[in-house]
Amino acid sequence: MAPAVGVVVLTYNEELNIERCLDSVAWCDDVVVLDSHSVDRTTAIARERGARVLTRRFDDYAGQRNYALKQIEYKHPWVLMLDADEVVPPELSREMVKVVATAGEHITMFRMRRKDFFLGRWLRYSTSYSTLWFGRLVRVGRVWVERSVNEEYHTDGEVVALKGALEHYPFNRGFREWFEKHNRYSSMEAELRYRQGVGRWQWRDFRDPDPVIRRKVLKAVVYSLPARPLVMFGGRYFIHGGMLDGRAGLTFCLLKSVYEYMIDCKVTELHRRQQGMTV
Repeated sequence: MAPAVGVVVLTYNEELNIERCLDSVAWCDDVVVLDSHSVDRTTAIARERGARVLTRRFDDYAGQRNYALKQIEYKHPWVLMLDADEVVPPELSREMVKVVATAGEHITMFRMRRKDFFLGRWLRYSTSYSTLWFGRLVRVGRVWVERSVNEEYHTDGEVVALKGALEHYPFNRGFREWFEKHNRYSSMEAELRYRQGVGRWQWRDFRDPDPVIRRKVLKAVVYSLPARPLVMFGGRYFIHGGMLDGRAGLTFCLLKSVYEYMIDCKVTELHRRQQGMTV
């Protein structure tokens, strides 16, 4: 009997990643690739691996994921949402199959962590692995996604945390692609910050039992600090222990600080242009 879990993978020009991703979910009998009109061999490889391939022009990440959750029909009541540079290890696959088999109707989403790999090693400390959770295994029809980038998963039911973690290879397509992607991400984040600000928070939110809420309020606090990119570098590298990840940790922490500085620069640009000033 096939596991009662479907899989949907979002793709755009992912020929370097899609094969490994799909091979890691070969146990699934309903794999969908939602592609944003790739111009490489992504869709050909997906079809060779037996996936259903659908296309939708990309607008933003929340729009793409909500389309996958609302407009695509799946064989099973549960769907795992993946990116092409992610891999599902066997122990996580077994855990997901087990939990959905016994989940009551009140449970609508399972969160999991993600192990980022860079320069041949797992970045255990640089990436806030212990506190960063992703709501990727969802009951179809009970979950929706908000925020155009760095999305937030919401549900009207109960959320449960899994022990297993996804594997993530964000640099597999090279540094050039990483910079291009984060240039886009920083523009989208800057637009959100310009329109919405850093968000409201209260001190009691730091004690909330939900780790996603605690992380969200911490992010709001950090976004209001001066010299934020430097503060975040210090937090990642010294406080969270990124130095223990060796050269890979140092490089990653520096790159993330550059990304955060790009956001700040673009927010400044938006404010100046709104006031009719040059940049």
